[in-house]
Amino acid sequence: MRKFIGAALLLLPATLHAEPLTFDAALQRAQSEAPSLKGREAGVTAAQSAAIAADRLPDPMLDVGIRDFPVTGPDAGRFNRDDFTMTTIGVSQQFINPAKRHARAARAGADIGIAEAGVEVEARNIRLETALAWVDLYYAERQLDQLKLLDESLSDLQSTVTARLTSGSARPSQSLEPDQLRAQVNDRRIALVAEIAKARARLSRYTGDPDPSVAGAPPELTINRSALLAGVSDLPSLRALDAQTAAMDAETRLARADKTPDWKVSASFGRREPNFGDLISVGVSIDLPLFGKKRQDPKIAARASEAERARFERLAGEREAFAALEGDLAEHAMHHARMENARDNLVPLARKRAKLDFDSYGAGTVDLGTALLATLTVAETEVDLLVREAEVARDAIRINITYAGDRP
Repeated sequence: MRKFIGAALLLLPATLHAEPLTFDAALQRAQSEAPSLKGREAGVTAAQSAAIAADRLPDPMLDVGIRDFPVTGPDAGRFNRDDFTMTTIGVSQQFINPAKRHARAARAGADIGIAEAGVEVEARNIRLETALAWVDLYYAERQLDQLKLLDESLSDLQSTVTARLTSGSARPSQSLEPDQLRAQVNDRRIALVAEIAKARARLSRYTGDPDPSVAGAPPELTINRSALLAGVSDLPSLRALDAQTAAMDAETRLARADKTPDWKVSASFGRREPNFGDLISVGVSIDLPLFGKKRQDPKIAARASEAERARFERLAGEREAFAALEGDLAEHAMHHARMENARDNLVPLARKRAKLDFDSYGAGTVDLGTALLATLTVAETEVDLLVREAEVARDAIRINITYAGDRP
């Protein structure tokens, strides 16, 4: 009984995720289930925690020791037999110069920005991949349904061929033609079944649903070219490059701060043999960056060059984003025109030709092969229309998620 209850509990999450997913539900679940996004969010938390200590002073140090202990001579190995040996205890504190501490704080803030930009980039990638997987599954299943309708029409046609064979108006070899057509359709079906399996696997990866299925229809998305172009500069990928630039600027400031000396304050108490008095020592240590041309200046130049590289990469990234958007818009316009051509011309023409060929076949003016080829052409054009609709939907989703706001 316990084993049965345990197995039921293990299967419970799969049961909870078994309902079909609408497009919006798939995106919402991916946002809450994707482990890669949770990992990036943990990185933000880590950067925020690290920033708390970035500009703090080092911990003070406790110094305990023995000074001037004799190791040779008549008092070798003996405590408190001369006036030199003493036990000491002291404390020291290092003071980092303010410029260096501020630069470290700026670097920690840049690390937070990098981590937050990484979350935004990963969230957008998850939305995009989830949306594309959902659309691929939706249209692949519709294409498979279209092939099922063709199978049904082929079964009706098979009975017609059998009747004509019985009457002697058809050749025996023509009885094989419906089966040949069905075999060609089966090739398309096999490919679609594989596409459905791959789309389900991708959707499961992001939503956590072990056997996802789709419900409803894809959203009708519009493309606002001017708004998209205006928002390119604020893309998460470019904000990540901005954060990298800020980090390199902070590194440059940190390198310059090395030319400002740090200093340390120390105090100690020394206890000697009771016949002699105790001692107190106080001291200050200061760094002396005297050889800047060979030490600090090369580091400063290197960090400044890295910051300049980051700025050029940011500029290149923005230009690349503009070019990619223009290319995606052009491809979307092309796919949309091809979809309209298939819907308004190719499919109606294929249906009319198939009807004319079957009428001619009924009248005995064309052979069965010609009529079957017309049927296959109709099926192929209707499936091709679904492929073109999927391309348009994929383009719109990719453009809106990649270049617009958080949601398509």
